[in-house]
Order: sequence, then C-alpha cells, then structure tokens
Amino acid sequence: QVQLIESGGGLVTAGGSLRLSCAASKRIFSDYYLGWFRQTPGKEREFVAGIDWRGSVQIGDPVKGRFSISRDNAKNTWSLQMNSLKPEDTAEYLCGASRSFRLRASEYQYWGQGTQVTVSS
Repeated sequence: QVQLIESGGGLVTAGGSLRLSCAASKRIFSDYYLGWFRQTPGKEREFVAGIDWRGSVQIGDPVKGRFSISRDNAKNTWSLQMNSLKPEDTAEYLCGASRSFRLRASEYQYWGQGTQVTVSS
C-alpha cells in the first residue's frame, strides 16, 4: 500500500510563512512526479507546485513568486515553502504523486491525507 505522509500546516497571520513536507517510499519518490495541490470546499483541487526527479519545478500562477518546492533525496521527501501568505491561500493542502508531469488532480495516482492551512487577515 502506497502512503504519502504529510506534515506541517496550521494557522498563520497574513504575510507569514509555513512549510509543508510529504514523505513517500523510495520507489514513489524516485519514479513519480511529485506535486502539491490545494482545495477549498466546493471547488476542485488546484495545482500549486510540482517537481520531477531531475529537480525541474513548475509553480502555479496564483502562488508564483511566493511559494517554492524542493526535494530531499536523502529523506525521500518533498516540501512546499509558502511565504507571504494571504488569506486566499487558506485551503486544505495535499501532496500527490503522478507517473508523469500532470497539472490535473484526476491524473494523480496517490495522495497524502491533506493538511489544513489557515491564513488570518
């Protein structure tokens, strides 16, 4: 059974920072495209950022310039660094793994349990 285990999240005031991390097995970490999505009630999951095995990254337009993604090959983890947070960044954040680069959540095979990020004004 494939597990993606998230950590991080919480409550922060606007302008603050948070860091989310996701851990996976070595097979998933090495062979899959690793992404972060976010979701608010009644809306579809939105692509936030992703990184491939070479370290090439893609950042979603709403968070470009504020969020970054990285991977730690020694720990089989990838992280989302969120800076200059805004109230509109409030959402459940989920890490996901896809066999190749994908922007749509429906094309991801594995998901973490989700972690809540709340940004107060």
